[in-house]
Amino acid sequence: MIWQQVYDPLHNFALSTIAAGIPVAVLLAALAFFHMRAHLAAGLALIVGIAIAVTLFGMPAGMAVRAAGYGIASGLFPIGWIVLNIIFLHRLTTLNGYFKVLQNSISGITEDRRLQLLLVAFCFGAFFEGAAGFGTPVAVTGAILIGLGFSPLAASGLALIANTAPVAFGALGAPVIALAAVTGLDLNDLSSMIGRQLPFFSLLVPFWLIWAFAGRRGMAEIWPAILVAGVAFAVPQFLVSNYHGPWLVDVVASIVSMGALVLFLKVWQPKQIWRTVAFANYHDDSLKDVVHDEVPTVDASGAAISVGKAWLPWLLLSVLVFLWGTPPVKKLLDGIWSWKYTIAGLDKLVMKMPPVVKAPVIEAAVFNFNLLSMAGTGIFIAAILAGVLMGYSARELLRQYWETIKLVKFSLMTICAMFAVGYLTRYSGLDATLGLAFAYTGVFYTLFGTMLGWLGVALTGSDTAANVLFGSLQKTTAEQLGLPVILMAAANSSGGVMGKMIDAQSIVVAATATKWVGHEGDILRYVFFHSVALALLVGLLVSLQAYVAPFTSMVVR
Repeated sequence: MIWQQVYDPLHNFALSTIAAGIPVAVLLAALAFFHMRAHLAAGLALIVGIAIAVTLFGMPAGMAVRAAGYGIASGLFPIGWIVLNIIFLHRLTTLNGYFKVLQNSISGITEDRRLQLLLVAFCFGAFFEGAAGFGTPVAVTGAILIGLGFSPLAASGLALIANTAPVAFGALGAPVIALAAVTGLDLNDLSSMIGRQLPFFSLLVPFWLIWAFAGRRGMAEIWPAILVAGVAFAVPQFLVSNYHGPWLVDVVASIVSMGALVLFLKVWQPKQIWRTVAFANYHDDSLKDVVHDEVPTVDASGAAISVGKAWLPWLLLSVLVFLWGTPPVKKLLDGIWSWKYTIAGLDKLVMKMPPVVKAPVIEAAVFNFNLLSMAGTGIFIAAILAGVLMGYSARELLRQYWETIKLVKFSLMTICAMFAVGYLTRYSGLDATLGLAFAYTGVFYTLFGTMLGWLGVALTGSDTAANVLFGSLQKTTAEQLGLPVILMAAANSSGGVMGKMIDAQSIVVAATATKWVGHEGDILRYVFFHSVALALLVGLLVSLQAYVAPFTSMVVR
């Protein structure tokens, strides 16, 4: 029997909205204020969410449990699979000294910690966002930053802040492609509109990133380098998104930005070099430089590890992740083997209702276990190949993989629980109730509609998922209010990118990569202001594009 979602079960929309937000509020409060371990906080939020979905929103209990189970599976694959394998690769390179040489090579480009942060978190991270997305950039850059001597909070929080402006075009344009699919709007028009919003923030975010780390004076001392990195990313981002499409925006922009910054640093260095991590903006005595054990810088034969050897594992990772992200390779691997499992008792038994959608829509629930084409599999193969090239035996690789599993077990549990909450809110309609609350803001909808995208990513952990969740609602509401449909659909994705730094899954990935598991609440408290402030700025830009000349001329018609 089909169950129809109800968005105002208490017959008072304000109370229904408050009820729908309780699971998220429980999760955030447990992390940020009660300092609960992340897996326990997520488990508590899941229990509360199931209770509210069943008792208040009328969702059958069996469906609620199945939706949570679907989320658990989707959290483990692909997100948990990415985290496990990137930490495995990082562990291999750390144990034998390769990672130490890599750190020294980055220091060879510049010894200044601020510039290292700019190069690694912003430029290098954007490449992994464009090629793979889904947690990969935060895992990679967080691990590198912690190895360079950044504190766990700095490495985690700053990797999250940097991973914003590239997100809408991440995973070879997956969020934009999904947005076009659910709205029926032209893919190139959406790509162009997003490409007329995010370049402003591609220029702003590098400055914001260094300000968050080094303070205003520390940022001012290296502004020429920040400007080079930002402009070199923003301009290709605009050009590729407007004149080619969403697929290669981040890949091209990140390569140009990295190349421009490295070349610029060959002829310019700041007068004052930050050779130690000076935490101007941190006041917690526990946040000190990370002390690393000395590791060997010679390989098994006793020869010194060259810079080329040190970068080889990460070069392999970059190549394979990029290949795994291309549609032809995905199609080929899915053709070899993939398994789709229909969630009995949930698939095609939940009906999404107006006004969230124009006409009733049946929700599918099919778990696509396409293990071969998952980005995590590309990372796993890169780790195995790198391990062999670094001289690890098959037995040692197995042993280190088991040690990695033990290391990340609580993080994997947390990711699964977070996804369970996200899928529960989706199938129960709790997220739609929250979304509808934003739709009642009238002339201010340009701001609140943008914040709706932010909320969607904060809840689901994915700009792609947020676009699927609220894309049609944005289109319908824009039509009702007489706003440009392309503008508001794009705003969902552009605003959503700023929610990426506070979504629970990303925070768990960052904590795991920096070996700071158990401090997820500290990370959340640090990045929350930055997330809200940047999202509001996106909303302001969207409002200008909707109502104020000459910004209105930027809107794709």
